[in-house]
Amino acid sequence: MTMTIDMHDETGEIDNQLEQWVIRLIDHAADTLELKGETECSLTFTGNSRIQEINREYRGIDRPTDVISFALEEVQEGEVPIIPDEEEPRVLGDIIVSIDKAHEQAESYGHSFERELGFLIVHGLLHLLGYDHTTDEEKEEMFGLQEQILSSFGLKRSS
Repeated sequence: MTMTIDMHDETGEIDNQLEQWVIRLIDHAADTLELKGETECSLTFTGNSRIQEINREYRGIDRPTDVISFALEEVQEGEVPIIPDEEEPRVLGDIIVSIDKAHEQAESYGHSFERELGFLIVHGLLHLLGYDHTTDEEKEEMFGLQEQILSSFGLKRSS
């Protein structure tokens, strides 16, 4: 499995060390989820004002949120699915994370910024892979996977 991450930092907060940490986390998540073949996604770090614009434009909700995912494999009614050739990489889509929200929520939940950032990234990745949390069963499966990935990466919840 090869995971390619097209990473963009609009905040100036993601230094080389944190960028390498993010890559290790996503690779760990991909290994845990047993993703096969070449896979790509984009990951953008932004602030509250920009993610609020995106949230308003695409979801009709005029407030900042912590993470938004745009899954390319998710097919809406009337759309034609994009099926890559066998030799082409699987392109999952885009994850957008508010660094401001990550800081706010880490403080609010009483855990590290890295734990919150990791949670948001893995949450976004799982959405790209088709996981959701609209029903209790979906929520249990998705949040169970998140916790498994984060804990095995060393990002356990604070007690």
